[in-house]
Amino acid sequence: MRRVWSPAIVAGEAHRSYEGLPFIYRRSVSGELPGSLVPFIMSHVEGGKILVTGSSGHLGEALVRTLRGDGHEIVGLDILPSPFTTVVGSITDRNVVRQALDGVAGVLHTAALQKPHIGSHDRQSFVDTNVTGTLVLVEQASIAGVRSFVLTSSTSAFGRALSAQPGAPANWITEETVSIPRNIYGVTKTAAEDVCELASSDLDLPVVILRTARFFPEPDDLDEIRSEYADENVKVNEYLYRRVDIEDAVAVHLLALAKAPSIGFSKYIVSATTPFDPSDVVELALDAPSVVRRLFPDQSAEYARRNWRMFPVLDRVYDNSRARRELDWAPLYDFRYVLDRLKCDDETRSLLSRTVGAKGYHDKTTGVYTVR
Repeated sequence: MRRVWSPAIVAGEAHRSYEGLPFIYRRSVSGELPGSLVPFIMSHVEGGKILVTGSSGHLGEALVRTLRGDGHEIVGLDILPSPFTTVVGSITDRNVVRQALDGVAGVLHTAALQKPHIGSHDRQSFVDTNVTGTLVLVEQASIAGVRSFVLTSSTSAFGRALSAQPGAPANWITEETVSIPRNIYGVTKTAAEDVCELASSDLDLPVVILRTARFFPEPDDLDEIRSEYADENVKVNEYLYRRVDIEDAVAVHLLALAKAPSIGFSKYIVSATTPFDPSDVVELALDAPSVVRRLFPDQSAEYARRNWRMFPVLDRVYDNSRARRELDWAPLYDFRYVLDRLKCDDETRSLLSRTVGAKGYHDKTTGVYTVR
């Protein structure tokens, strides 16, 4: 009998271990941010400062909030000013990057042009920011003696490899799945990953790449999804196969930062732990609600109470098992946990997710994502 994995919760705390050393990071059962993980992480970067690029964005702000919450010195770098940005400037500017890296031991590189910017930025802008900016960062990080570098990438980098053909089984997505980029965003994210891999080899810079699933709070960009499903219904469905809460994303970034020196180089998928396994992919592509009802007998009643629906089919499933195994990551927000919160009429998003909120992407209205 399969079990849906989730960490043991004792008095609102998830207990895990890393390289034999115990640590506790507080979870949203108690409504707290995972700040008590921070001292453990900081001890593994030898007390140096941490640079967070994209510090005015969703994940960047979440990382700065968490790291600052324990009193450590954090450098936030972004082209947009915010309470979480200490250096305003571009990652493509070597002088700005050199200044930001002074005294830094670890880099969390979240800055990028994202998929929603395709409607407002040309291809050259994507190359400049996502590829050249990453190249500048890794080269200057090596010169500055940075000991740990984490690149936030995206599961969108898999591109066309994500979508199953009509009638075909759902795609089981692992780190071995070959990327087939479908747009300039995917092309430049995979190129940035390649730049980091080269830096790890040629510059002896420890790098971990995290391909993160959806964590943004904005509505889905597909008109047919927005018109057919309530927004929270969409996001809860996605915890089955393609979403991660930002609190869990922060935790895995901090763990990757601590472990990068011992890893050297690796890529990981970051998504909520799926309840499915590869034997489910045929049925998921034909009748996903039947699979969900079999695994979660209480799901139908709760969805009926809310007038919600499960997606009829799923085209892919993200497998996060390598990140859990090698980074000792314990994501809390999975479908079982979120369903239980729904049954209690509780929030389905973490406190950190609700605190960061929606960002938009820039000043011009170009779609549901991009109103700032």
